[in-house]
Amino acid sequence: MDFLIDISITVVLNLIVFVGLLLIVAYSTWFERKLLGGFQLRYGPMRVGYKGLMQPLADAVKSFFKEDVIPEKADKIVFVLAPMISFACALGVIAVIPFGDKVTLFGREVKLILADIDVSVLYIFALAAIGSYGCVLGGYASYNKYSLVGALRATALMISYELPFALTIIGVVLVSGTLSFSGIVDAQADLWNIIKQPLGFVLAIIGALAEINRTPFDMPETESELACGFNVEYSSMKFSMFFMAEYCHLFTISALITTLYLGGWHGPFLPGTVWFLLKSVLLMFFFVWERSTYPRLRIDQILTLGWKYLMPLALANLVVTAIVMSFFN
Repeated sequence: MDFLIDISITVVLNLIVFVGLLLIVAYSTWFERKLLGGFQLRYGPMRVGYKGLMQPLADAVKSFFKEDVIPEKADKIVFVLAPMISFACALGVIAVIPFGDKVTLFGREVKLILADIDVSVLYIFALAAIGSYGCVLGGYASYNKYSLVGALRATALMISYELPFALTIIGVVLVSGTLSFSGIVDAQADLWNIIKQPLGFVLAIIGALAEINRTPFDMPETESELACGFNVEYSSMKFSMFFMAEYCHLFTISALITTLYLGGWHGPFLPGTVWFLLKSVLLMFFFVWERSTYPRLRIDQILTLGWKYLMPLALANLVVTAIVMSFFN
């Protein structure tokens, strides 16, 4: 009986998180379009439902009933798998992120995290590496020169920004003394890592923007140059899955930075889950605000910024952190 209760709690928690994440992904599109409309002195979605709140449902129905076309010379298996890889890896990130304090259900203490593993940071690195294959394989499998150029740009972009992003996270690991996100959050109970690692926080924000291909780092899908880039041959739900993955990443990367630098679910007065969501939504607001502010960079400027400036700064941050931690220990 105890085993069945434990299994039931786990299944219900997974369903709540999964359905909640899908709703967040759906309404992230409305959230961004409304914010961009406000920044650009226009209304944004207004026609479907009150203030356009049913727009995500209308977009889903439209995508589902659009004709699904696969190019004749495409590598069909890889072509179909590519958007699934991107979306699955984007969803998988949330599994190891704690979104609240422990709660008691049916006499049992339940951690508000789907998988509390000791090597959460390594798990995130692995997902980031695998997720990169989504747009790379999508561009390769399409048998289109614009898609291929977009895939090559994605490869160059991800290599140049994932390395400094990983180094900044290692700095947080040194400060916290653990690879577990639960341990990293617990270590920030008194002082958040944004105070301990201010340079790392800035580098992480820049690396996160590049990781999720958002302006000014949206080189793989520059519609003005590449006719939409790596996903130009995609249609219907396959096309939508790439953008569902992007908006899922928008939330999960915000949740990740909240966990690493902003104390996770820690905060006064309100429940921990509320604090976690507030911090994550605030970061999402920043990412949308940034999109409406900065123009797209050229590919040479992006690579120069990544290799010439961010990489040395990330290494310097890591070395200084290691020296300081060794001194205090």
